[in-house]
Amino acid sequence: MRRILDIRPVPAGVTHRTTMFEIFFDLVFVFALTRVITFMAGSPSALTLAQGLLLLLLLLYSWSPYIWVGNLVRPDVGPVRAVTLVAMAAIFVAALVLPDAWQQSPELFDAPLTLALAYVVGRAVQLVILFWASATNPPLRSTLRFFTVPVVLGWVPLIIGALLGGAAQTALWTVAFLLNIGGARIASTFRPWQLRSVDHFSERFGLVLIIALGESLISAGAGPRAMAPVGPALLAALLGLTSTICLWWLYFDRLASAAREAVGNVPGDRRARVAGDAYGLGHSTLIIGVIYVALGIEEVITQLTGESAHSGRLGWEAATALYGGTALYLLSRLVFRRLTVRAVHPAQVVAALLPLPLLPIGRSLSPLAALTVLTAFLIGVTWFERRMDRRDERRDSALPGVP
Repeated sequence: MRRILDIRPVPAGVTHRTTMFEIFFDLVFVFALTRVITFMAGSPSALTLAQGLLLLLLLLYSWSPYIWVGNLVRPDVGPVRAVTLVAMAAIFVAALVLPDAWQQSPELFDAPLTLALAYVVGRAVQLVILFWASATNPPLRSTLRFFTVPVVLGWVPLIIGALLGGAAQTALWTVAFLLNIGGARIASTFRPWQLRSVDHFSERFGLVLIIALGESLISAGAGPRAMAPVGPALLAALLGLTSTICLWWLYFDRLASAAREAVGNVPGDRRARVAGDAYGLGHSTLIIGVIYVALGIEEVITQLTGESAHSGRLGWEAATALYGGTALYLLSRLVFRRLTVRAVHPAQVVAALLPLPLLPIGRSLSPLAALTVLTAFLIGVTWFERRMDRRDERRDSALPGVP
């Protein structure tokens, strides 16, 4: 027994990159995110959109510590891999019951309680690995003492809310999220996390975003299960693909690599805090924006394949998901850009806010017309950003000493 306890995780090096095991883990996590789309699409309303946002926030801020885990130790080696598989199973169980997250039943372990317990298991695995890895790392152990208290306290309202259901569940799960995010922010302020590999950290976030883009597109395309999209619905699916390509381009074409380089140039004692702020705040909400856009595209295609949808309007809920999700993505991108490469132009802020005044217009249009307007807007934003990048490149090349 003593020999087992003496086994230590394998530390990750400064050149560590994302492993295949971590990508596999993240695929299961993104599956859980897309199940939130199923939850919101089941009965679209202002309440379910808000509840879906709460679920996304809880999931994202329970997943991000696994990136710090993978940055500190090798998650694909030895006992750490075995324990992480337990967390993967918990995330998978949570994903399966997510569409019924607010549906109580006479069973002892109904969907809300099962989801809450799966969440607790996933967070507990993080703490076990981190405390195990900190046995010979006093600064990390000090950080964990601050971090653990709000995490464990957040489990209490989560479980009680699952037992009570209804409005009490929504309120208590909101408290649980605030305890988690607020406590984590306070803890990292007093005891910053340790960041060993910037490449691993940025690459892991980027991979989850691109998986979310792909999986969300699949989820949107699979939305109308009663029949294959033809005619206007097929055109809507192609517009959805075009919109998703624009979202990909706006982040991965230039910003992703520039941000990674900028974070890597930050002095070592500040690097972890800058990376945590940029990727934890800006990047996580990018993913939420993608999920809402996918929900909006799914609603458009679903309406177009319905019997009476051709003469109807898009509606507030679908328009909020489509246009509001786009605004959230563009604004989150600017927050991320500001925290990394620093340069944000006023015109970019205006462009990011434009989907909000377009929202009531889109709501009054037919589903296909509303998606067409959004796609045209995203194409315009992508062209505008590309033009600004070229202007910045010409300006930088004209500076003295720049080759």
